[in-house]
Amino acid sequence: MPNGMAMPGRRAMPRRLACGCYAPPVGMLAAMAVNAVSFGASPVNVEAAAGARSKSVGEGAGGLVIDCHGHYTTEPKALFDWRKRQIDAIGSPSQAPRIDALEISDDQLRESVEGAQLRLQRERGTSLTIFSPRASGMGHHVGDASVSAAWSRVSNDLIFRLTQLYPKNFVGVCQLPQSTGVEPRNCIAELERCVNELGFVGCNLNPDPSGGFWKEPALTDKWWYPLYEKMVELNVPAMVHVSASANSVFHATGAHYINGDTTAFMQFLTSDLFRDFPTLKFIIPHGGGAVPYHWGRYRGLAQDLKRPPLSELLLNNVFFDTCVYHQAGIDLLTKVIPARNILFASEMVGAVKGIDPETGYPFDDTKRYIEQSPSLGAGERRAIFETNARAVYGRLSARLAA
Repeated sequence: MPNGMAMPGRRAMPRRLACGCYAPPVGMLAAMAVNAVSFGASPVNVEAAAGARSKSVGEGAGGLVIDCHGHYTTEPKALFDWRKRQIDAIGSPSQAPRIDALEISDDQLRESVEGAQLRLQRERGTSLTIFSPRASGMGHHVGDASVSAAWSRVSNDLIFRLTQLYPKNFVGVCQLPQSTGVEPRNCIAELERCVNELGFVGCNLNPDPSGGFWKEPALTDKWWYPLYEKMVELNVPAMVHVSASANSVFHATGAHYINGDTTAFMQFLTSDLFRDFPTLKFIIPHGGGAVPYHWGRYRGLAQDLKRPPLSELLLNNVFFDTCVYHQAGIDLLTKVIPARNILFASEMVGAVKGIDPETGYPFDDTKRYIEQSPSLGAGERRAIFETNARAVYGRLSARLAA
C-alpha cells in the first residue's frame, strides 16, 4: 500500500539498502506510477453534485487566486521507471541512468496535467499554482548526495518544462538535493540554478531528510545557516515539507507530514533564528500542522520560556497555508491566525483526493472553505488568495509580469 501504510495484521518495514539508507516503502514507486497513469486517463478528483463548480467571491475578491502548494503528482510512468533504475543501481554507480536518459515528450507532459491539475484549476476557479515535484517522492533518505542531486535535477527540470508549457498556470518551486547527514550548503548550487536559470520562486525544505528518524540538527541550528543566507540573497522563501516516511511507525501523509509541520514551528519558537535572519520566510503547510489548534499552548510555552509574544517572535517570518480539508478546520485557522499570515493552498491531486460524503464536494477544494469562512472579510480573502503570496514569494510578482 502507498504512503507506508501497513497491511492489516502486518508491520511494513522499510527496505534497507546497501548504502545504509532506507528505500521508499515497499510498492510505493509502483503505486505512484499506477496512480499517475490511471489519473491521466480518468482523474479521480471530480466535482460532486452533477459537476457543480465552485463559485468564487468576486474571483478572489477582485484579483488572482494563487495556490501556493501544488505538487506534480501525475507524472508520466517514464519518470518512475528512471527512478527505479536509479535506486536499483545504488552501490553500483556505473549502472545508474544518466540524467539525459529520461525521455518524456511535451505531449506526455501536457497529457499528464490537462485532465488533472489544469482541469481542476478551471473548475474550481484558481488562477495559478506554485508547483513543485511530488513531496513524498523527494526521498532524501534514499542513496547518497549524488543520488539526490541527480534525482532533484531530473525532477526540477520537469517542473521547469511545465512552467514553460503553461506559464499562466504554473510557477516553479524546487526540490532541494538534501541527503541524510549531508550539510545543507550542498543544496545551494541547485537552488541557484533553479532560481537564476529556471525562474523558480522558492524551494521545499525537508526538516527531516532521514525520513522519520530525525537525525539532522533542528532547523534553527547554524548547520542550516549557509542555505538560509543564500535564500535571503535570492529573496526566496522555503516551504517546510517532509518527504516519505521510512519509519513504519509514521504514516506519511497522516502522521509524518503533520509531525514535521508542528516540529518546525516549535523549533522556531525556541530560537532566535529570525533575529539572525529578519527577512527569512517559511511557509508551514497543511494549515500549520497541530499549531493553530494548540495556539494557546504555544503562546503559553513562549511565555513560560520567557520568549516574546508569538506575533512579535514569529509572525513576520512564518506563514501557514490552507491545506486543511474541512470547513471547521479552516474556520479555526482563520480565527486564530492573522489573515496576513495565511496563504491559499489546496495541494490538489495530493494526499486526499476523494469526495467528502458530508458535503458532496472534494475534500481538497479549499477555495470553497475560504469563501465561506465567517471570520474573513473581502479584503482578508483577497490577501489570502493573492497578495500574501506575492509578499512571501518575493520574486513572484516579477515572474507573473514577465
